[in-house]
Amino acid sequence: MGIRKNTVKIKTALISLSDKSNLKPLLNLLKKYKINIISSGGTFKQIKSMGFKCLEISKFTNSKEVLNGRVKTLHPKIHSGILNIRKNKEHQKQMKINNYKNIDLVVVNFYPFEEVLKQKKNHKNIIENIDIGGPTMVRAAAKNYNDVTVICNPNQYSKLIDNLKVNNGSTNLSFREKLAEDAFMETAYYESKIFNYFNKRSENPLPNKNIFSGKLVEKTRYGENPHQKAAVYTQNNNIDIVQLGGKQLSYNNYNDLYSALNISKSLPKDKGVAIIKHANPCGVSINSSKIKSFREALESDPVSAYGGVVSCNFKLNIGLAKEISKIFFEVLIANGFDKKSIKLLKKKKNLRIIDSSKVDKNFRVNFLSKFNSILVQDQDNLVFSKKDFKIVSKLKPSSETLNKLIFAFNVCRNVKSNAIVITKEYKTIGIGSGQPSRIDSCNIAINKMNKFQKFKGENKLLAASDAFFPFVDGIEKLVQAGISAVIQPSGSKNDKEIIKFANQTGTILVFSKTRHFNH
Repeated sequence: MGIRKNTVKIKTALISLSDKSNLKPLLNLLKKYKINIISSGGTFKQIKSMGFKCLEISKFTNSKEVLNGRVKTLHPKIHSGILNIRKNKEHQKQMKINNYKNIDLVVVNFYPFEEVLKQKKNHKNIIENIDIGGPTMVRAAAKNYNDVTVICNPNQYSKLIDNLKVNNGSTNLSFREKLAEDAFMETAYYESKIFNYFNKRSENPLPNKNIFSGKLVEKTRYGENPHQKAAVYTQNNNIDIVQLGGKQLSYNNYNDLYSALNISKSLPKDKGVAIIKHANPCGVSINSSKIKSFREALESDPVSAYGGVVSCNFKLNIGLAKEISKIFFEVLIANGFDKKSIKLLKKKKNLRIIDSSKVDKNFRVNFLSKFNSILVQDQDNLVFSKKDFKIVSKLKPSSETLNKLIFAFNVCRNVKSNAIVITKEYKTIGIGSGQPSRIDSCNIAINKMNKFQKFKGENKLLAASDAFFPFVDGIEKLVQAGISAVIQPSGSKNDKEIIKFANQTGTILVFSKTRHFNH
């Protein structure tokens, strides 16, 4: 766009701040260029205490604050001073008749609504921390950027100082237009948080109009491929994951990381390891021994695990850190790390080390954006219990076997559809994922099992399917491979045939009341 000069001399600045940090360098420069300052409340007191001249807004408007401070800056003299078009003769005529003065610079930031939400639970207190005057002034100044400069973040002070210096107490049009863009970004983001607060109270995840907002965490080097641009945003003040070491996370790292957390956060508390590759699990185990749990997850598919993501649903100790360090992984996730393990792991410069102990697994909705549309759904976070399943075969599972089947089904819902998971005890031994045909997923899971597992004697192998088998051929393939019990959703027109086959072959069959596609 280039720099369009069209400079505007700053003669009067209005400053009203919740965040009063880093203000002195700006005040020094305003004093240098003999810019008058008007302000209110705590900001007025702060500026005066720092030794700078300042006129209180109530004296500027000849109107006292009312309604316990709810109305301070909502005054025609303030908004006419901001909104009047300097080259509009009618505007200037009205300004003269009313004895209104121009306001050329607006420096405002808002009540910290997001911070208040974290600290307060009382609805009335939260409502009182919704800023009205601040966003109104910022929007007014941004609308009139041709004549007015607007600053709404202390991080912008240095750029304002530089622009004032370059233009000898004025600002140029390109700068003001970019600041207007930033201002509308800030007001829209602020309003979105207020809307989301009310929307959460009403428990309406799918309103008639929706607002999605996020803060930039970082721009990744590129997207899924080098020709794509990508970035990560957080919907909270801070991202929940904390990187403790290693290279910058890539877009693909983030995608795999989220898939890993979906699984590991659904495992029993402080128990279990999941290994992910290309957003799919290649091994999951919940052995009570942390090292055995890792080894079992790795043994499920050691070839695919290479260069993948390891997610531990517990605090990592030095013993397991040594074991993991023997193999190349891109990302290691855990619910914290002891000092010795961190010291060891940081020696591997390419290993991204992630602390997930503060991750909130109960986020509200998932988004998928394509072709200028956004798909929204709440998350598949059902906590399974035995009442969610129905035993439909003549041969009944023991309580322990049913628990093992539920483990397999829980893993299965985190595998890309069509999904088949084969388990033994509480570990995966074969995973088939992402196939258009369910029987193809059966074949892949069986082939993985036969490739990497060495069985001795009788094995009690279990299998889970994320959706129903449309025909008998799928469950038949599993039974032929040695599976003794199957868990799957009901709903096929051939359910009776599936049950009949299970009974003929002495296979335990359990139906789920819910389906769990993961596309």
